[in-house]
Amino acid sequence: MKPAYIKQTRHLLLYLCLLACSACQQQVEEVPIQWQQPAHFPPPAYDFSRNPVTTAGFKLGKRLFYDTRLSRDNSISCGSCHIPTSAFTHHGHDLSHGIDDQLTLRNAPPVMNLAWHKEFGWDGGVFQLDLFAISPIEAHNEMDEKLSNVLEKLRADASYRQMFKAAFGSEEITTARFLMALAQFQLMAVSANSRYDRYLQGRDTLSLLEQEGLRIFQQKCADCHAGVLFTDLSYRNNGLAPRRVRIEGADSVDTGRYRITLQPSDLYKFKVPSLRNLRYTAPYMHDGRFRTLNEVLEHYNSGVQPSPTLDPRLQQSGRVGIPLNETEKEALLAFLETLNDESFVRDPRLSEF
Repeated sequence: MKPAYIKQTRHLLLYLCLLACSACQQQVEEVPIQWQQPAHFPPPAYDFSRNPVTTAGFKLGKRLFYDTRLSRDNSISCGSCHIPTSAFTHHGHDLSHGIDDQLTLRNAPPVMNLAWHKEFGWDGGVFQLDLFAISPIEAHNEMDEKLSNVLEKLRADASYRQMFKAAFGSEEITTARFLMALAQFQLMAVSANSRYDRYLQGRDTLSLLEQEGLRIFQQKCADCHAGVLFTDLSYRNNGLAPRRVRIEGADSVDTGRYRITLQPSDLYKFKVPSLRNLRYTAPYMHDGRFRTLNEVLEHYNSGVQPSPTLDPRLQQSGRVGIPLNETEKEALLAFLETLNDESFVRDPRLSEF
């Protein structure tokens, strides 16, 4: 075969590949966006009648989520700390970093299955998803911008005015519309297609080790990590020793839910996190202190610290913590692996590019 012919063939194959990729991308974009209730999930807490997810609203929310103009110096976006391939967490950081590389107080929680939440953040300080974006945008060590400035940046962009018109009927860019669009994008981040989900639906099986892990989980963990969400959405003190963190030049101890309620009974209580997608969301706990799931399990086995607000489930039978031997840990880890949802972290609708 002549070299010129080989070169032409390669060019043709490359062209065909580019056409195929373009067609795939176009197909993804042309599929109408619609929020769907997973059949094996409970009814959502979010009121969709007030802010229904539409294709135009979702596309606007997605662009906003990944737009660095939401920060003071246009350097970071929501997606900087909520990375899709890490199940919308800040992979590799114990405490998330904001503008000017400043430390925040906590590890960024995942943007996942938020339609079932009534309160948001590790301490539940925000009571409605539509309002949540204001907190990171205006926090000095997160995005450090004024919402009014963000809206002015968007109003100066003709393409944004057209997107707001497509989503809400006019080019007017308001606080409410801005927040509703962001909520629409986040509401579509639904993780409900793990092996365990398929097992519940009779479409997959669990190995004997995974079934044993499920049995141990139901016996020792499911009171707090309840249901298909794998969280009861409550706030609990799980026996972590308080840590001092230097934030904005001063030492700070994260007191959890107490920061919101000022009730002594809420000291060191944090929202029970979901156990979905743990393969992607390390490090673990509100301050990212544990790098591996083995460390997490060993904390419950031997590291729980007694305190007045320690959850009663962690102080039973005359000891604190949850006794776990090595065989039980192995089985639990095998079961937790079935909660990973690869289709969620690879969903092209949710990725930036």
